[in-house]
Amino acid sequence: MARIIDGKAFAARLRAAIAAEVAVLPFKPGLAVVLVGDDPASQLYVANKARQTVEAGMRSFEHRLPARASQAELLDLVRRLNADPAVHGILVQLPLPPPLAAAEVIAAISPEKDVDGLTVVNAGRLATGLPGLVPCTPLGCLLLLEEVLPEMAGCHAVVIGRSNLVGKPVAQLLLQRDCTVTLAHSRTRDLPGLCRQADILVAAAGRPEMVKGDWVKPGAAVIDVGINRVAGAAGKARLVGDVEFASAAPVAGWITPVPGGVGPMTIACLLRNTLTAAKNQEAARVGEPG
Repeated sequence: MARIIDGKAFAARLRAAIAAEVAVLPFKPGLAVVLVGDDPASQLYVANKARQTVEAGMRSFEHRLPARASQAELLDLVRRLNADPAVHGILVQLPLPPPLAAAEVIAAISPEKDVDGLTVVNAGRLATGLPGLVPCTPLGCLLLLEEVLPEMAGCHAVVIGRSNLVGKPVAQLLLQRDCTVTLAHSRTRDLPGLCRQADILVAAAGRPEMVKGDWVKPGAAVIDVGINRVAGAAGKARLVGDVEFASAAPVAGWITPVPGGVGPMTIACLLRNTLTAAKNQEAARVGEPG
């Protein structure tokens, strides 16, 4: 039976370490979150981010725009946040309501304040092995894997999903840890057979319980990034991952549950990125000529 990778406990330890470091800084890191529209899930997520930001001793700046806000209004807000020295990190909550164009908004964020790690500059830094701000969920996946597999060199890692938000960055991070990485997707031939070869299996396809137990190599480390809401008993919704936990857990060596696995790591890594961005920006300011 697989050992459970407790993302909730790991995230709590990470947030505590961040708070301890923030407490001794001569300045207070600031995170600005922009929410456009009134999507209930986004509102809840933004509220959790704000609460955990404050608990870590940082300043939380929340900016809400109506769903009818124009692209020009949103871009103007991002530019003002770029210029605000009290704001060290900027996160625009996705998805944006149509017809707003997320790509243009992300491109407008200063790479130094891009704590979501989605700008072309930070994506390019990750791809070329240079230091930068890494997308939060992929970073959380890596930290959980390092907890159970301190030596990943030579492992075959299969990543299901090729999104810019998770799949591609996870693959890049695992390559940097000297894994042999296969990036798979919905059109990959014999996907179950490929997964059975994986020492590390990261499921980020967005398909409820797609990965079955007989897809998993015995003893493999399974990281389930999926968060899917499906109908449960008596019509009540329940959360499931992209991995069928009941059949995969008896086969895997380690596995993340849903909920309580990768999910809690995302905000914790957002705070880590904000702290990193703040220290970099303050160091650059100190080094500026008077």
